[in-house]
Amino acid sequence: MKPVSPIAVSLAAALAAACTASPPAPPPAAAAVSSAAAAPAPASAEPAPQLAAAPGPQDDLVGKAAPDFTATAQDGTTFHLAAAKGKPVVVYFYPKDETPGCTKEACSFRDAWEALAKTGAVLVGVSADSAQSHKDFVARYKLPFLLVSDRDNAIGRSYGVPFETHHQRQTFVIGADGVVRKVNRKVDVTVHAAQVLEDVNHLAHDARGS
Repeated sequence: MKPVSPIAVSLAAALAAACTASPPAPPPAAAAVSSAAAAPAPASAEPAPQLAAAPGPQDDLVGKAAPDFTATAQDGTTFHLAAAKGKPVVVYFYPKDETPGCTKEACSFRDAWEALAKTGAVLVGVSADSAQSHKDFVARYKLPFLLVSDRDNAIGRSYGVPFETHHQRQTFVIGADGVVRKVNRKVDVTVHAAQVLEDVNHLAHDARGS
């Protein structure tokens, strides 16, 4: 994995600080959330880290077609990965709604949303939480992107994400052609949104140059 650039580190620091500030209004294309959301409740304990999965064919997804999936999002809409072809897609797996690390990661993506949206990228979060849990999480923190439930780990399994009651934190950046361009098997939530933004900006730059 290439080292994180000074620009990414600076942006990550700004995003971490912004996570505690009032969230920006979601753009028109964002998922609808309640304008009367309750004040953030104390985050519950973060699940204990799980052992990494044994090496397998899923660990070599870069350069291959992203495993397709269909799932229902928190707003009741159906997300079909294949239908998003033509746009870069970021699929991020996370352990659990409302836990400290997952809240920080989600808020960082929220605060980077304006810049991410300009690239045309689609951002989808995946965890084993219920649709209602996702709906509450989105409303509480005004997240302008989709969260889908993977209760039986069918999606995570296809991407080689370790699972034991919850998913390990991992992210996949998929090009507009549906091919996996980058796999993040280890994620640092303090810089991850900045890294993802840098990745999708590179994809957008490459697409303009092709």
